[in-house]
Amino acid sequence: MHANRTLTLDMQVIEAGAKTTADVGMITGDGRALHGHGTARRHPDDPDVPQIGDEIALARALFELGHKLLDTAANDIGERQHRRVHLMA
Repeated sequence: MHANRTLTLDMQVIEAGAKTTADVGMITGDGRALHGHGTARRHPDDPDVPQIGDEIALARALFELGHKLLDTAANDIGERQHRRVHLMA
């Protein structure tokens, strides 16, 4: 049996001087909202290249969101198996 699902990520990047923040959100297939946050700070001696700050902040936000997804899946499995489950990235 094959099933296709489309889940949408909502990503926002805000640059304020030398600091870039990124927020990534999604709604899981069963309607739970999950969120990841990331930041990047440019060293004063580094050139001002906003794309790099965006990439770092988004990567960190996606990394956090990924861990939350794994924790959610582990909790779902644990509830069904009536035991504690830990999933590794």
